[in-house]
This record gives sequence, C-alpha cells and structure tokens, in this order.
Amino acid sequence: MGKIVAIVGRPNVGKSTLFNRLIESREAIIHESSGVTRDRNYGKSNWNGKEFSVIDTGGYIMGSDDAFEGEIRKQVSLAIEEADSIIFMVDVKEGLTPMDEDVADMLRRTDKKVVLVANKVDNTKRAYDDAVFYSLGLGDIFGISAINGSGTGDLLDEVVRDFEIEDQEDIELGLPKITVVGRPNVGKSSLINALIGQDRNIVTNVSGTTRDSLDTRYNMFGFDFVIVDTAGVRKKGKVSEDIEFYSVMRSIRSIESSDICILMLDASEGIESQDINLFSLIERNHKGVVIVVNKWDLIEKDTNTSKEFEEKIRRKIAPFNDVPIIFTSVINKQRIFKVLETAKQVYENRTRRITTSKLNEEILPIVKEQNPPPAYKGKMVKIKYITQLKTPYPQFVFYCNLPQYVRDSYKRFVENRMRDLYDFNGVPVVIYFREK
Repeated sequence: MGKIVAIVGRPNVGKSTLFNRLIESREAIIHESSGVTRDRNYGKSNWNGKEFSVIDTGGYIMGSDDAFEGEIRKQVSLAIEEADSIIFMVDVKEGLTPMDEDVADMLRRTDKKVVLVANKVDNTKRAYDDAVFYSLGLGDIFGISAINGSGTGDLLDEVVRDFEIEDQEDIELGLPKITVVGRPNVGKSSLINALIGQDRNIVTNVSGTTRDSLDTRYNMFGFDFVIVDTAGVRKKGKVSEDIEFYSVMRSIRSIESSDICILMLDASEGIESQDINLFSLIERNHKGVVIVVNKWDLIEKDTNTSKEFEEKIRRKIAPFNDVPIIFTSVINKQRIFKVLETAKQVYENRTRRITTSKLNEEILPIVKEQNPPPAYKGKMVKIKYITQLKTPYPQFVFYCNLPQYVRDSYKRFVENRMRDLYDFNGVPVVIYFREK
C-alpha cells in the first residue's frame, strides 16, 4: 500500500513551496501572506523508484494567533494519525517560535517518523542558523531551500529510507479490488450492503458511521473480486475543514490499494469540490473509475434531467471525461448491478493489452501520414514506432526523432484517437513521446 508523507508546521514557513517541488508542479498557491493555503493539497512524488503521496497541511484560517495555533494543532493531530512519515518545517529566518515548540511537543509523543526541516537556508550565511532548533529534541535537522531546491535530495533520502518499492507483480496476482469512495453520507455502505445482500456494514444517517476500511469478498453472479467500503470520516463536533483533510488522507490509502474506484455522488447535492478532488486523486493514481450518482429517486425529473446532469459532471472532470456515469437509487436497488457490470468492464479496459503489431498497423498511419505532429520552430516531428509498456494500467510509448517538440494538445489528440479505436472507457491513459 502507498505511503503518505504529510508536511506540517506553522503558516508561512514554505510548506506549499516544498510541496510543489516534491510533486514537480505548481498546484499549491504560494504567497508571502500567512494562511493562503485553505484547501488540502495532495499529489504524487517519486524518489529513487519509491513512490509516495504528499499532503500539504497549510495554515488556512485568517485571524488571530490563537486561531492559527488551534487549527495547526488539529492538522498536526490528524497528520500524526494518518501519515507514515511527517516533515516538520521551521523557518531559519524567523528562528524558533512558541508555535514551533507547540507543534514539536505534539510530534515528540508519536512513534511516527518525524523529519525536522529548516527551510529558507538560501545562502551560506544561514547554514548554521538552524542550530537553535536542536532544542526541539527531534534529532537531526535538514537545512534546505525549498524555493531553489538545495538540500532536498538529502531530505528525500531520509524520508523514503524505510519505504519499500512496491512490487506490481504481487498486486496483479490477487483478486481485483474495487473501492467505493465519496463524501460522507452518499450511500457507500448502503451500496455494498445491497450488493452482498446483508448488513455487513453499519448504515445510519449520521455522516462518518464507517470508521475503518472494510474489505468484503464478492463471489456471486459471475463476479469475483474484493469490494472495499472506505472509512467514513465525519465525526460529530468536527468542523468541515477537519473533515475534508481527514477524508483526503483516508481516501489516498483506499484509492492507492485499489484497481477500480466507484466514486459516489449525492444527486441532491450535485458534484462538489471534494468530489472533483477525489476524482483527480483517482486519475493521478491511474485507477479505473465509475461515477455513481446515488439518491436519484429524490430528484424531480423531466426528459432531459439525467442528460443535463451527466453533461455537467463531464464538464467539471474534463479533460478526462471518458468515464461511465450511472444513476442509481441504492435504497430502491435501482441499477446497482449495472454498477458491478460496469466496474468489471472498466477493470478489463484497464488491463487491456494491445499488441505492438496492431498498434503500429492502426495508430502509426494516423500519426505518421494522416495527422502528424505540427511543425514546431521549423522542426518536423517524425514518429517511427509505437509500443505498450508492461504496466498495470495503459501506458504507451511513441518513439520519434524530436519528442521535446510534441505539444500537449497533440498528445490529447492522440489519446482521443486511441480511445476511439480501443475501449479505454473509465481508464486514464498515459502517453509518452521518446527519442528512438
């Protein structure tokens, strides 16, 4: 199962900057003002062949120091509970603060691995300014500059030192694993109970009844797989910001260990930001996905209601919108077996292998003669050869003379043509252009 690394610390120490560097993107907004990060940012990182998920637990409440302190305490507490490794960031420019000591006090009580990182060591003059943080009692200090990357290699060596490289062959030997994910109280447990014909999972109208992931073997009607009900995360008395953070951390573990994800939406609420976050997480992990719109019986309908609802979903999840969408009423057992049939089909799509000869016979004429890559800076890209990689999900390599000149728009064109020819419905497809 994938590992989770959480970045914690008081506001404005550079957590989002480090997060962006680790995932090699600029997803987290960075600003010198405290409290810019409000949503939980999460992404994938890879160091020396060891892949892991990263969560930025940015301080996000604008207000007094007390508000910051209380919110950070809650986030650190959740990170301690869910993460495998914790990066605790401090700022050498500002030095040791009471808020740093408060966070350190919580981290000293955990048996989780904590790596103390002194950020903003941007020049040699600051190289020894981190000595003050030894008083926190958290061991060695890794001085880095998140903004220019110095010191991050040594930091990552330490972070992943105890992580194991996941063996994909072992994963493929087992039964397909289908994980049901979604916001609290959308009907995840009810769906599984309806499918297996017994009340295996507790169901109430209180969000967060399910506290742990529950695996159930389903071997009926020609199906044989493991179906997982993900943990309900909302607890009474917890504010919504805590819920979202906790939900993301739990969902990462569930999604990473699955082959197919059933993303459940509440028809009465539509598709919300957290649903899109979960969908993005599924896509980043290259898992198959089926979107299930539950509680469809509560919606007043006319002839175009489902079509309009579906179009709205596809617009919000674009550009990856080649995804099956099923409208159900679990309480009425309406179309619940269609969910299983579709999930099985998506699993077959995800494990589909296309021979090299077929790829070059059917795709090569399109990219070589009919619609070759547009010239860039006077350079012509010529594609010579195509093959599929032997991975658990569809990845294709297009060998060509000048891969650096292939634009993203052309990659999307190629992916769409492949989807037209082969059934990859519900499955993210990865395309690489490499020099022969």
